[in-house]
Amino acid sequence: MQLSPNDASAAKGGVNLFGISLTAALAGFIFGFDTVVISGANLPIKELWHTSPWFHGLFIMSMALWGTVVGSIFGGIPTEKYGRKKVLFWVGLLFSVSAIGSALAQDPYTFSFFRFIGGVGIGVSSVAAPTYISEISTPATRGRLGAMYQFNIVLGILIAYLSNYFFQGIGGDHDWRWMLGIMAVPSIIYTLMVIRIPESPRWLIARKKDNAAAIGVMKHLGIENPEEEVALVSKSIQHETKAGKQGFFSAKYSKIIWLAFMIAFFNQWSGINFILYYAPEILERAGLASKESLFNSIAIGGTNLIFTFVGLYLIDRAGRRMLLLIGSFGYIISLAMVAYAFKAEAGAGFLLFSLLLFVASHAMGQGAVIWVFISEIFPNKIRALGQSFGASIHWVFAAIITLLVPIFLDKDKGIFGQNPWPIFAFFAFMMVLQLIWVLTAMPETKGVSLEDLEKKLVKED
Repeated sequence: MQLSPNDASAAKGGVNLFGISLTAALAGFIFGFDTVVISGANLPIKELWHTSPWFHGLFIMSMALWGTVVGSIFGGIPTEKYGRKKVLFWVGLLFSVSAIGSALAQDPYTFSFFRFIGGVGIGVSSVAAPTYISEISTPATRGRLGAMYQFNIVLGILIAYLSNYFFQGIGGDHDWRWMLGIMAVPSIIYTLMVIRIPESPRWLIARKKDNAAAIGVMKHLGIENPEEEVALVSKSIQHETKAGKQGFFSAKYSKIIWLAFMIAFFNQWSGINFILYYAPEILERAGLASKESLFNSIAIGGTNLIFTFVGLYLIDRAGRRMLLLIGSFGYIISLAMVAYAFKAEAGAGFLLFSLLLFVASHAMGQGAVIWVFISEIFPNKIRALGQSFGASIHWVFAAIITLLVPIFLDKDKGIFGQNPWPIFAFFAFMMVLQLIWVLTAMPETKGVSLEDLEKKLVKED
């Protein structure tokens, strides 16, 4: 798809394209907020309900992630059957229910249930939103529009850190309820905004066989020669259909399945979710007071946001592969520094600097690339299912890591006792493996249409 730079209607369409993409990407804001808001509630809830490290890790901290696993695994089915727009609307409702229910919970089991509901919403959003944005974008803008989902994630993370900091102390022992409940506000606003966006034109062509409606959406988006674009997409889908009905895990799709698996796998074995979830506790272990550790968590969120801007700027210029190369080197150096900070007791200042370098590396590397890359490598016919597969791999490992971390991090009962440096050394080793993978196996996808990527990456029979 190409926008006409000289046509006033196309210019208006470009504004529509950005606004519509931004609305869909706002699911990422709630995703990010929900992911990190628990970091402020972590210690108060641990003191309130006095649960064991195993229970705290499995239910309190990682139940949302298990919901995310379920949502990401099964989210591709309704996204493919009912359409991207309807699914995004229901995601907003799940977020709203989760926020209110978690804030009002009176026991750890009810709390875990509502956190699970919110997790399902996150999992489904990580399928539907990137899929939707990739399908309405142009080859020239797909990277930065798709990366807006990640931008909203890190904006949500920063706002969650700020919210946790400012809510601390206003409600006594119930501060954490305010921290979690405030998420209902953006959730409801997002739900209402989604009502106004159009359905994905590629979904209308592939599933509804409604080319006329797809042409109307493309005109609204400012696409030049929408009839020709619809014809090209239809031809690609017909070619895929004539090639025969093959299962998702067939040899035909083996290359793109492995690409999706590896980028999602390495994303979590960087330790990013572990550090975001447990940032205040990690900083407290380095000697910072509780209030001070929450404040420095804001610095982590701010760094994440700033370097996500860098990733947005570079993703359609330098490309996806180059960003992962830069990020990999940053990961290795920063994680080695974090491990050293704990091993040598180098002090809170050195540790905070190392964590900020780690977050910057993630923001302009994996953070900017993962959702764009997965959403663009799968063919039109199986894009939602492919996004579901990649997202589910991401969230399965996120849940496993978050479940296991309390066993290693807990200062009283943790396996490493007072010094958790081996955790970070292990993550650094995993990022060496990611660097090798990027150098040897990852293709560049910038500036290539979705249909041309299909020809390049899918094996022909």
